[in-house]
Amino acid sequence: MSVAAILVAAGSGSRFGAAMPKQFLVLAGKTVIRHAAEALTAHAELLQPVGDPGAIETALDGLPHLPVVPGGATRQDSVRAGLEALMGHVPDIVLIHDAARPIIPPGTVPNLLSTLQTTAGAIPAIPVSDTLKQAFDGVIVRTVPREGLYRAQTPQAFRYQTLLAAHRGKVTGATDDASLLEALGERVGIVRGSEDNIKLTYPEDLLRLERAMAACLIPRVGTGFDVHALVAGRPLMLCGISVPYEKGLAGHSDADVGIHALCDAIYGALAEGDIGRHFPPSEAAWKDADSARFLAHAVGRIAARGGRLANADVTLICERPKIAPHAAAMSARLAAILGVTKSCVSVKATTTERLGFTGRGEGIAAQAVVTVLLPEGEPMQ
Repeated sequence: MSVAAILVAAGSGSRFGAAMPKQFLVLAGKTVIRHAAEALTAHAELLQPVGDPGAIETALDGLPHLPVVPGGATRQDSVRAGLEALMGHVPDIVLIHDAARPIIPPGTVPNLLSTLQTTAGAIPAIPVSDTLKQAFDGVIVRTVPREGLYRAQTPQAFRYQTLLAAHRGKVTGATDDASLLEALGERVGIVRGSEDNIKLTYPEDLLRLERAMAACLIPRVGTGFDVHALVAGRPLMLCGISVPYEKGLAGHSDADVGIHALCDAIYGALAEGDIGRHFPPSEAAWKDADSARFLAHAVGRIAARGGRLANADVTLICERPKIAPHAAAMSARLAAILGVTKSCVSVKATTTERLGFTGRGEGIAAQAVVTVLLPEGEPMQ
């Protein structure tokens, strides 16, 4: 059987209340819609996105998909547009999935496809376990029996031609595609859903999704160490800020020893070499370069791998200048570049008790440790 998937992403997300539609928010290093799309492509040969073409193309950059179809005034209109766009391919099966559901639990799609052997459609759903109350104006009117009630989820699976005919019919106001087939008297099966198949609807759902995804992330620890000599005639850049001092650090770039150690720690956690591999000192393009560019690249590699930075700890090693008066500003600057809160970044200093080159004031060293969370079994890029 050939399987296509329609990714419905035309909603405005008004209930969420964000400045942008919720499906384009970043979650665990990727947009919500990209998580959903990548989960779908594991089961479908064709991916048909529906929604804002510009925003979707950006979010799905590099991911194979059919040309984006603009969404309609309602969800039903959007799905119909996606089905019509698939007419040239005529798949046997079509999956309909909400872009606001970034997690498709293992086994969901295989169970749906198996159920389709005897039904025209199949959906994942969870039995209602809570007591249900119907209320008006804040007052309970009655208790609704929960026996036989389910909470519907996506992806929902259908025989393509059957669903297309249902959408071309006269039924309107459908909130999901299964209801269209129900109205026509078609058999729609149910498979066991999952509490991890969370639809991003309200702000608190974002926290639930982060927790669910964190359970699938594996911690990777990286360390970095760097040294630069102190010389006259250069500004002293440490952890992204300019520190008043009579000397600066020698190097091809701005020689920010703290950021260089931090970059090496991140690349180490990712098993992607060191800063010299990505920004060779032999290249003129990096002469006197702001090291913040290097750090932005390193944290970008975490996002590209579908991970996130859990924390970073930098230790500067020198007799002078005194670091403590600048440590808070350094932490804030690094946090801004890394895209995390200040509570995730530590900058501190120590001395070598006047021993060695740092003790003699000949240079500054730095060491860094980071914890990066990466998806289990994610491929190298």
